[in-house]
Amino acid sequence: MFAEHYHQDVLRQLRKYKELADKAIAQISDGQFFTAWGDESNSIALIMKHMSGNMRSRWTGFLTTDGEKPDRQRDFEFIETETDTRESIRDSWEDGWARVFAAVEPLHADDLTRTVTIRSEPHTVMEAINRQLTHYAYHVGQIVFLAKHFAGGEWQSLSIPRAPTPGRGE
Repeated sequence: MFAEHYHQDVLRQLRKYKELADKAIAQISDGQFFTAWGDESNSIALIMKHMSGNMRSRWTGFLTTDGEKPDRQRDFEFIETETDTRESIRDSWEDGWARVFAAVEPLHADDLTRTVTIRSEPHTVMEAINRQLTHYAYHVGQIVFLAKHFAGGEWQSLSIPRAPTPGRGE
């Protein structure tokens, strides 16, 4: 019973994070998509590129191979290249999320206590899922924060809009 509830909740949360990011990204221009706040900051494009690389690595062969694939070049996920377009990054993003759901949806209760590795470190499947869920929540929060900043007064709330505050001109 617990395992079934956990499994369904994880899928619900993952879908919610993807939806939040997608709705935030839809509210910004291509220029804003590629804009970083400063030298030590990442653009929404690079955050998505990083998450996509992470998803491809972690969820491909999830139960049978190490979650850090030898061909992953993590450092390059944080470098914008001339071939990076909004469409190419979006395609990688969709592919990454498809891998997440393809790996998580078929899991059964007895899978949650199996051992998988990430960077040669053993994790139960539940621990590995939680690790990724918190990682994705962290980056989706960054995406939403940046998109809200860029959209400014045009921002459409992704949840319950706050009530007008007296003195703020609303």
